[in-house]
Amino acid sequence: MTDLLTLKGGPLDRADLQALQRTRNGQSVRLEGCELDDADLSGLDLSGIQFSECTFSGAQLEKADLSRTTWSRCRAAFAQFDMANLTEARFDGGDFNNASWTRARLAAATFSEVKLTGAKFYQVQSLGLTLQRCLLVNADLRGMSFRKLRLEGLNFAGADLGGCDFSQAVFAGGSLRDANLRNANFTSADVRDVELGKVQVGDLQHHFKGAIMSTDQAAAIVASLGVTVL
Repeated sequence: MTDLLTLKGGPLDRADLQALQRTRNGQSVRLEGCELDDADLSGLDLSGIQFSECTFSGAQLEKADLSRTTWSRCRAAFAQFDMANLTEARFDGGDFNNASWTRARLAAATFSEVKLTGAKFYQVQSLGLTLQRCLLVNADLRGMSFRKLRLEGLNFAGADLGGCDFSQAVFAGGSLRDANLRNANFTSADVRDVELGKVQVGDLQHHFKGAIMSTDQAAAIVASLGVTVL
């Protein structure tokens, strides 16, 4: 018996994964290049499985146990992860555009260099969640807490960040251009290295109150009023 059971290529469905779980006998499982598009995997225990270059486009994974799973260069556009347990899951690369993670458990999960355009993260449990160099254009992240986190290379352009807590966070690159910042908290947040996009003076009070900006950013805001800054 080997320590790692590997399946390579080909389409799989719910029955295949259920059979795999019954026969794995405690072995670690790795799926490489497998196709699970539109599969109904809701409620399954898939904990600890390693997915490499697999496809899950349109797959249903609601309430599945995906804790400690790893996802390397997978594609899962429009997949449903609502209320799934993704505690300590790791995502490296890949495309999860328009996937839904509503009310998912993402404690200590990590997303690195993942495309999450249009993804929905509403009401997720995000304690210890790490996002690095991810594309979050037009994503729904309402109410999430990024307090005291270092936000490296996150593109939030057009994202819904209403009610998010960015207090004491440090932005390292990335973009907030055209994002919805209604009721977001930027107290003591360092935004000197992030693209702010078009910012009006009124936005300072409503959206960026307490934030730390660069002199160049402040000058650009004043210049937008037609004032010449020397």
